[in-house]
Amino acid sequence: MTRIQIYSVNLICLLFSLITWGQERRGTEFSEDLIDPGVFLVVLGTVQDAGAPHIACKKECCALLFENHDYSRKVVSLGLVDQINFSKYIFEATPDLPTQLKKLKNRGMVDNNETPDGIFLTHAHIGHYTGLMYLGKEAMNAEQVAVFAMPKMTRFLETNGPWEQLVTNKNITLKSLENQVKFKLNQDVSVTPLIVPHRDEYSETVGYLIEGPNKKALFLPDIDKWEKWETDIIEMIKTVDYAFLDATFYDGEEVNNRDISEIPHPFVIESMEKFRWLSSEQKTKIIFIHFNHTNPVLRPESEASKTVIKKGFKIARKGDVYEL
Repeated sequence: MTRIQIYSVNLICLLFSLITWGQERRGTEFSEDLIDPGVFLVVLGTVQDAGAPHIACKKECCALLFENHDYSRKVVSLGLVDQINFSKYIFEATPDLPTQLKKLKNRGMVDNNETPDGIFLTHAHIGHYTGLMYLGKEAMNAEQVAVFAMPKMTRFLETNGPWEQLVTNKNITLKSLENQVKFKLNQDVSVTPLIVPHRDEYSETVGYLIEGPNKKALFLPDIDKWEKWETDIIEMIKTVDYAFLDATFYDGEEVNNRDISEIPHPFVIESMEKFRWLSSEQKTKIIFIHFNHTNPVLRPESEASKTVIKKGFKIARKGDVYEL
């Protein structure tokens, strides 16, 4: 190739990278070799606690997944990358923690350490904390990873095996949070826990208000019904730039083998109805997340997915990036 041809190829590659970078910043699947400056969130998982394919599921939604796994279907988690202060955090310790931490490291590029600077837990249901097992001596044998949790969640980990072994072996260091009390990670980033109504057998349940230098995000993967929360979700949405909201079930028909009253969540169709009077600008803040394996919005080509998008809302997809 001539020097002019080489320069032309390099220019085309540069332009393609810039276009792709811009698409990522709007919340599309990321490329591992690109770096976002500043502070941002990355979606590391979108599925309900037990993942997909779901254990013992014989429905069409899982049948093919047991043979041909869809690697985009990881349990719900957000990564927080702070390239200003060279740190990275993860929200939830899921059963998919090993691959999610790898993605977080590769995406953040703040250091070569597989271990996050901290883990924020929402509650003691299996998909949200059991990934802590990988920090134990049988696996990573980590050293004093900061685990942020509410008081009941903290006591649960301190007093129940095998989790208390992580504490006594100093694999993790527990840091107790307080409801609605802001915890500053540094001068640019803070996290505030917000207690929400949910099945609290072993711990309280929280969502998180995550504040960066420029924008705010609400991460609320689990809640019973919007009407049970003392906070007005519509007013809350107006105060943030992104709202990652519980969308476990699209509607009540998809779960036909259990009493739906025993597993209350806001159906997607209920949430869309509740938020339908919001302006188009406010609607685009809403990003549905935490999908049961039966939820049709897991499939981008489904009519349910198309309906959600047509009505002005967003659907979280693994790899989406949101600037803070």
